[in-house]
Amino acid sequence: MQRAILILFLLLLGSGPMILSEFHITLLNYIGLSALVALGVVLLTGVGGLTSFGQAAFVGLGAYATAYLTTATELPDWLAWAGGSPWIGLAAGLLLTAIVAWLLGALTLRLSGHYLPLGTIAWGISIYFLFGNLGFLGGHTGISGIPALELFGHELKSGRAFYYVIWVMLLAAVWITRNLLDSREGRAIRALKGGTVMAEAMGVDTARSKIIIFLIAALFAALSGWLYAHLQRFVNPTPFGLHIGIEYLFMAVVGGAANVWGALLGAGLITILKQWLQDLLPKIFGASGNFEMIVFGMMMVLVLQRARDGIWPILARLVPADHGSRTVPQGDALPRNVMPQASADILDVRNVFKRFGGLVANNNMSFTVRAGEVMALIGPNGAGKSTMFDCISGVGSVSEGEISFLGERIDSLTARAIARRGMSRTFQHVRLLPNMSVLENVAIGAHLRGTKGVLPATLHLERAEEQRLLAEAARQIERVGLKDSMFEQAGSLALGQQRTLEIARALAADPCLLLLDEPAAGLRYMEKQTLADLLRKLKTEGMGILLVEHDMDFVMGLADRVVVMEFGEKIAEGLPDEVQRDPAVLEAYLGGVE
Repeated sequence: MQRAILILFLLLLGSGPMILSEFHITLLNYIGLSALVALGVVLLTGVGGLTSFGQAAFVGLGAYATAYLTTATELPDWLAWAGGSPWIGLAAGLLLTAIVAWLLGALTLRLSGHYLPLGTIAWGISIYFLFGNLGFLGGHTGISGIPALELFGHELKSGRAFYYVIWVMLLAAVWITRNLLDSREGRAIRALKGGTVMAEAMGVDTARSKIIIFLIAALFAALSGWLYAHLQRFVNPTPFGLHIGIEYLFMAVVGGAANVWGALLGAGLITILKQWLQDLLPKIFGASGNFEMIVFGMMMVLVLQRARDGIWPILARLVPADHGSRTVPQGDALPRNVMPQASADILDVRNVFKRFGGLVANNNMSFTVRAGEVMALIGPNGAGKSTMFDCISGVGSVSEGEISFLGERIDSLTARAIARRGMSRTFQHVRLLPNMSVLENVAIGAHLRGTKGVLPATLHLERAEEQRLLAEAARQIERVGLKDSMFEQAGSLALGQQRTLEIARALAADPCLLLLDEPAAGLRYMEKQTLADLLRKLKTEGMGILLVEHDMDFVMGLADRVVVMEFGEKIAEGLPDEVQRDPAVLEAYLGGVE
């Protein structure tokens, strides 16, 4: 059904110039130009969770680059060869935008919370005023006389002639974006909304992923600016101000900020509504002005209240979904790490301190974990167990002491670097991507086992590797007993199932040391027995397991050795039976014995 609707849409779009008036063709051209920018906003804001108000500035860079190169009568000697050609203007605009976006991204994307959108506002305004104050760009008057685009010997002087260029480039951008999101790199980008801690622990380079989507969004905007300049054949700073950047964000949010097709829907709705309101409101109020912005503001509040995910998901629910993708992926097994020799020390924690100001969360902690054993780390709430986990996995830094893994110091390494060495973990508070399927969530764990980058992903040249990664994720899902929920959204699972999903995700990384932070919390009795059987099987395969858990029956029936913590210190270590009889342990848990 969805495929049939897409084909119908493309047929109607292709027949537009043959059946529509000049006014409607012009309107569709501007919808296409806006949708190209909004598509970048969807990728950046809706998918990656990075709010930007400055995309209009990148549109301006693309427009002014080609306008200057194609109209300047005296170019510097080093640039003279590039004058006069719109196609060289396109290449120059994209290159300039990529350089500027990389520099701005390197600075801005370090910010978080409300500081990030404020940063985009700052450089968006700066670039806008730069356009209006540079004499060689015509100041606020702008640049006129931009040549028409020439294609296959024909000059595209009218909007009707330009129509197919705009829409072919937009649909190509949609195809590229969908390909990217449906890939290993795309899962890394979508994982950004789940927080950098989880993504980094799974081996994702989150800083790189942020820069990638920032650059792609900027390049889409620059392409839109290039098309706009040669369609209008005139540019000035007005269309590239902050208010237009906010309008692009409106389009993405109203259409559906997390959906590629939401960019087209939002651009169409806002462009048509803006045209209609500009004609209607001055007649109602008896004066001219930007009254449509008042309506847009009210509409934004209404959408955020009633349809926070935008209009596209509402429309999509009316159309029966195609379930061809629900076939369990099949593929050759990925290469596996060689497990360490049985009983060899794989983790060595030595005299570790972790301080938060005057608070000592971990105080002189030392212990080892061996290959093929389950080591339990237990203690009352607030004993510092999860902090110890964070220090071991690189999520938190060590204040003092040494942590070695497989004979290598890791206490100064990032979580991503540690994950690549064969350590994987779950979290005390479940960290999943609720709107992604169970299969995709687990496949994030296999991210570090793939190699294909962004370019193969955008062109769909990484399908063989992608199939193997998904097949590995499917095997781990079946391994932990979640096969029947493989294609369900992760957020629809019960808490116990979500914790099991996290274990499957960790296993997809093929670790030799598995860190489990309260894995049995929320599980029913039989689910705990199934989990215990799985961990025993992993142990026999040579995997080391470090376990934090409050369920003492579960721990004592599973662990080979136990370390007990209280107030950040180790108070006991030994076999489960020995630890249960230790007076210090009884004091910590029961308040002492008579």
